[in-house]
Amino acid sequence: MPVLVVTPGEPAGIGPDILLQTVATGQHPPLVAIADPDLMTQRAAMLGVKVRCEVIDDSFFEQPTHAPGYLPILPVTLETPVTPSQLNPANGAYVIRTLDKAIDLCLSGQASALVTGPVHKGVINDSGLAFTGHTEYLRDRSNTDDVVMMLATEGLRVALVTTHLPLKDVSGAITGDLLKRVTRILHHALIKDFGCPAPSILVTGLNPHAGEDGHLGREEIDIIQPALASLADEGIPTRGPLPADTLFQPHYLDTADAVLAMYHDQGLPVLKYKGFGNAVNITLGLPFIRTSVDHGTALDLAATGRADTGSLKVALDTAWSMATTREQTHA
Repeated sequence: MPVLVVTPGEPAGIGPDILLQTVATGQHPPLVAIADPDLMTQRAAMLGVKVRCEVIDDSFFEQPTHAPGYLPILPVTLETPVTPSQLNPANGAYVIRTLDKAIDLCLSGQASALVTGPVHKGVINDSGLAFTGHTEYLRDRSNTDDVVMMLATEGLRVALVTTHLPLKDVSGAITGDLLKRVTRILHHALIKDFGCPAPSILVTGLNPHAGEDGHLGREEIDIIQPALASLADEGIPTRGPLPADTLFQPHYLDTADAVLAMYHDQGLPVLKYKGFGNAVNITLGLPFIRTSVDHGTALDLAATGRADTGSLKVALDTAWSMATTREQTHA
């Protein structure tokens, strides 16, 4: 039976809340929290949710237990007590230690997937630890060369060629080699993790109207088209480059498994408009499955009971579906 490990993220934010609220419903796959047991017990009391928090050890994964309202916790101790909504750099190291434990469990094969709650990059950096984000940390910690960021919601998956770059740097970052590496990872993941035997991938152009035959830019002609042709020769067919302003419509999407966008704000505004609060962030290319919520720490909502659990539920269900698909593929 697959078992997910969950890192609630920033302890002063809503990460612990949404995990406890989800467990209280009983509507979730088998999971283990990597967290401070006292934090989770205290936050459950603040929220007024009935969750039985139980400290476990690694042997739990040999015979996992799953029951409504039951939260098994692999303990990682806070550096200092937490006040909801109040960031404390002293706990930056705690957040990293929960990630390290979860990564090790996934790399060893004990855990089937990692689901991450929202972290606060600034407070981790203020603690003296260099941290640019989950994706980069997971990539480096697992010694992975290339990873791909993909967000998904009901009826739409969007992967990105480039991620967190200033717009002025995007064109220079897009090379034929990068585009081919990203597309290979996306194609492989659609087969392995999402059960798409012959993936259909739509690729956006970079420029307005996909460059209008070079009148609005030559990246499509000089970089994107040759890369896609080379991929087709490898047995990875795609459709594109297509104008991004007309691609996101049923005429194209109804027969597509994923869209590959050139940059962050080309693809994600559409995805988040369609499914914000019910979307999931997926890191492709890692040696293990990783999904995450699509929102931040929402400090003002911590311990209020008003945090929306929708994105965590999608992240858990997606990780479970991916893990189950891998098990069936390897059976």
